[in-house]
Amino acid sequence: MPLNNTLWRGGEDVIDISECLAPIKEAVLSAESLEAKAEIINAARTLLHQISPFNAEPVDLVLWVRVPDVEANDYNPNSVAPTEMELLRHSIAEDGFTQPIVTWVEGENGHSRREVIDGFHRHLVGKDDIEIGTRLGGFLPVTTVNDSRSNRGDRIAATIRHNRARGKHRVDSMSEIVVELKRRNWSDKKIGKELGMEPDEVLRLSQISGLAEMFADKEFSEAWEAEDSTEEEVELIDADQ
Repeated sequence: MPLNNTLWRGGEDVIDISECLAPIKEAVLSAESLEAKAEIINAARTLLHQISPFNAEPVDLVLWVRVPDVEANDYNPNSVAPTEMELLRHSIAEDGFTQPIVTWVEGENGHSRREVIDGFHRHLVGKDDIEIGTRLGGFLPVTTVNDSRSNRGDRIAATIRHNRARGKHRVDSMSEIVVELKRRNWSDKKIGKELGMEPDEVLRLSQISGLAEMFADKEFSEAWEAEDSTEEEVELIDADQ
């Protein structure tokens, strides 16, 4: 039987969901501010999420969060061309937010901060576009990754997996990330497993930034000029030519 406004409970009587939700509906409609409405909606969704058989999946709980409470990460290697960025903005303007921004949360309620795991550019559009920002009243739809992703290395890996699944990442940034994970004592095997890379790709990316890092603090003198050489050195050079 399709689920409309009722819910079957085994062989018991049918429960009218609309009646159960009536107090919540009334609270939302009577709330004076958008912030209050969002708070009530988030509370109701959180309660349902707690008893949901799918509560291990982040997408089971989408919350509306104030833009200032969502921060961009500093390691996203996914770059979007201006044309694609404009298309993303147009898509959100016309079709709405069809995908929430995936975040990681630190701290308790009231003192928490959210960092973007996936949806870096969706976050930018929702934050910077005046039309979209006005439509959403300064809020963004977010989900929260599992608690096990609290380590920075794990969060970086989660971002990379999202990007690579879509086939988008910058090689130079990926190289820097591999080196950072190695500094965090991640083995090549773990990096390959968590980031979906073959061993030779991990090695190649390690070398790209690794070689540059080796010489980062070295000072190189400018090339000498012929006028600084002695006559004997110039003669030796001429003899070799």
